[in-house]
Amino acid sequence: MIDVAAVRSETPGAESVVHFNNAGASLMPRPVVETITSYLEEEARFGGYETAEAHAGELSAVYDTLADLVRADPGEIALMDSATRAWDAAFTAMRFAQGDRILTTTSEYASNVIAFLRVVERTGAVVEVVPDRPTGEIDVEALENMLDDRVRLIAINHVPTNSGLVNPAADVGRVARAHGVPYLLDACQSVGQMPVDVDGIGCDILSATSRKFLRGPRGAGFLYVRRSMLERLEPVTLDLHGARWVASDRYETVPDARRFELWERSPALVLGMGRAAAYAMDVGLDDVWERVSRLARLLRASLSSIPGVTVHDIGSVRGAIVTFTVDGHGADAVKAALRGRSINVSIVTPGAARFDMEARDLPDLVRASVHYFNTEDEIARLVDVVAGL
Repeated sequence: MIDVAAVRSETPGAESVVHFNNAGASLMPRPVVETITSYLEEEARFGGYETAEAHAGELSAVYDTLADLVRADPGEIALMDSATRAWDAAFTAMRFAQGDRILTTTSEYASNVIAFLRVVERTGAVVEVVPDRPTGEIDVEALENMLDDRVRLIAINHVPTNSGLVNPAADVGRVARAHGVPYLLDACQSVGQMPVDVDGIGCDILSATSRKFLRGPRGAGFLYVRRSMLERLEPVTLDLHGARWVASDRYETVPDARRFELWERSPALVLGMGRAAAYAMDVGLDDVWERVSRLARLLRASLSSIPGVTVHDIGSVRGAIVTFTVDGHGADAVKAALRGRSINVSIVTPGAARFDMEARDLPDLVRASVHYFNTEDEIARLVDVVAGL
């Protein structure tokens, strides 16, 4: 069981705001902040290269920590500056040709779809959207029925940006493995919110961020690539970190997932992400998932009881993200009213998840995303403001 009072005491932002924007960027716990700031102070005193050398062991250990977080091998982890960069590094390393098929889900995120469409323009590959179940998540039976020898990739999100649903990632993984199709999972909203096991899910590639439910700093993320998948991918960008210049006319790509990395990065943010991952595991991801699920259910029920408020979440399994509209009030106005009472939420627009939001004819939505350090009293404060509009 989570000691909520203890984790709130280690969350400086909890004293200043009611933070329901954890799907955007969560509040960092004090140990994460101290890890980052102490490193930067040392870097300022002694120099960037010298400080990195002094902390080489700690920086290397981040691979082990992130591997533990998603049940992978450290050699399958690459450190990146965001989930999008991680996803793009893997996707652009694949090769597509005329007629190749990419299967995705209705809830796919804009940045990923833009990357799909660029491949369509350049190669003649096609992107096809797998239908949903009536409850909103990807229909795994429909996915299996769509498979043939032209399908080169299944790429879905675990938890989309714009609704409460959790896609059945492990069911998709079983289908992908049975048919030998590579499987790319965008886990930027699930890592830190729930237990994530890459073998249990069966994905070949996973991208994740530091700043959301993992409660780490902005400007950091990571990529997982299953070892058996590595030689099937050709990174678009290589430097002297991802490859070795072994002769005047020859280079060799490094044998593990670090081939997707570039040499330059922020060691302070890397250590901060590692500390956040360790913190999340110390809290206990099973307990985190139980608590955020329960708080989100309470928030949905409380908002739904207000006349004129509509909750737009879907999915037979729902997580921490809660989306809603208020009759007669645009999402911007609702966000501003809440911000005026020191309550943080965000807005999700149709342009972020166009397949889903256009199909459901949704306007801009207010997005309130809970985390384990939030409380029932904070939910009541948000609900009171919305009810008073």
